[in-house]
Amino acid sequence: MAMKEKFIIGVTGMSGSGKATVKQVAETMGYSTVVMGDEVREEAKRRNLEPTPENLGALMLTLREEEGPAVIARRCIPKIEKARSSIVVVDGVRSLQEVEEFKKHCKSFILIAVHASPKTRFQRLFDRERSDAPRDWQTFIQRDMRELNVGLGAAIAMAGYMIVNEGTKEEVRQKAREVLEDVTRKWMK
Repeated sequence: MAMKEKFIIGVTGMSGSGKATVKQVAETMGYSTVVMGDEVREEAKRRNLEPTPENLGALMLTLREEEGPAVIARRCIPKIEKARSSIVVVDGVRSLQEVEEFKKHCKSFILIAVHASPKTRFQRLFDRERSDAPRDWQTFIQRDMRELNVGLGAAIAMAGYMIVNEGTKEEVRQKAREVLEDVTRKWMK
């Protein structure tokens, strides 16, 4: 299937806001998914870097310096092209430059933002116990500032849809399903 025939649904939001839950709901709906952060983690592996919050954050910035602000989106394009579904949910859009990169390759693109308060997000990330989870509040704030500095706030502000995720996992799953169904219905018209 040609890239222009695909519909990309970008998902943006601060770390711990619930983007992965939206991605999981999309998968249950039969949509293909691509996780932008996986590109950074794969590059860290190639460079023999331990996947700590500091290393992954620094690598994200280095890649943008070396290859431009849309580098991660550009690296995701081959995965989107190979996706089995005509609808592809991309988890982790962090800038308007990435949005523009996706739009260059696909005529249909919409951005969904997921929002949760810093306190809620910190607790979720801490509980997740992934190697890149913040160990303390200061590391969490540094991560937030790094991501805001690459343009994440602008991407969130320009999203066509907003899911507020302060409730239960079931509540956000329901909201995600409703938004994904609405977006898809409008695209199919």
